[in-house]
Amino acid sequence: MAERPNPARVVADADVLAADLLVGGSAREALDHVRSHDWVELVASDPLITETERLVTGVADPDLASAHSGKLHAERVAVDHPAEDHPALASAYAGNAAHLLTFDDRLSSAGAGLSLKPRVDVSIRPPDAFARLFDPESLYDHVVGGAYPGPDRDPRD
Repeated sequence: MAERPNPARVVADADVLAADLLVGGSAREALDHVRSHDWVELVASDPLITETERLVTGVADPDLASAHSGKLHAERVAVDHPAEDHPALASAYAGNAAHLLTFDDRLSSAGAGLSLKPRVDVSIRPPDAFARLFDPESLYDHVVGGAYPGPDRDPRD
């Protein structure tokens, strides 16, 4: 790891991306932080979006899943990684993201953190923790510079 992770780059695991669309709650609240600021970026690989589309298709409608997938493709920072890698972890690594949002306890456990730390420097937490802790005002000066102007986008567009 030569470069420090970008604190304005976020990866959402497929479960979080699907929950944002279908359920709302903490997944939507967390991703609204990303969508509300043009300087905060959602990082996602094609396999991560494909996994999200598979999840949404499994519990909802294939047309809805396809439309959501198209929106994610248009809004994300695209990264590539080997096919055998975990899509969210690999997206975080390849995209130099500082945050990974997931509902998967296996990824957010202390043991996982210890084993991942030498390979990827990423904060892995559930969406509710990210939504509670993410402070765009304190991050803005570090990432962009200057006084924080507040959210600059409607997260529902």
